[in-house]
Amino acid sequence: QVQLVESGGGLVQAGGSLRLSCIASGRTFSNNAVGWFRQAPGKEREFVSAISQSGSWKRYADSVKGRFTVSRDNAKNTVYLQMNSLKPEDTAVYYCAVNLGGSISASRDAWDYWGQGTQVTVSS
Repeated sequence: QVQLVESGGGLVQAGGSLRLSCIASGRTFSNNAVGWFRQAPGKEREFVSAISQSGSWKRYADSVKGRFTVSRDNAKNTVYLQMNSLKPEDTAVYYCAVNLGGSISASRDAWDYWGQGTQVTVSS
């Protein structure tokens, strides 16, 4: 079992920044890929970013490339999502997820454990 807890969400003006954190417990975090997804009201949950076990491989949705950066600190069992130049369309609940097999797939179905999410609201 893996327990994931997201934090760092909040209300920010367009153009601002937030850093989300995902803290894991329950098993060795460093063996797993970690992904970020988001879900806006009335929309499907969509892929945002993912990072491999070692941090060597990273993947981003086209909509966030150049603005968001994913990183991890395995010693702290924590993955971060630095979000800069935020836009109102980034407003959503952000979830982190773990893939036990190490894949950084953009498909929701590929991820094994999910956190409860943290709300990000960007005002115009």
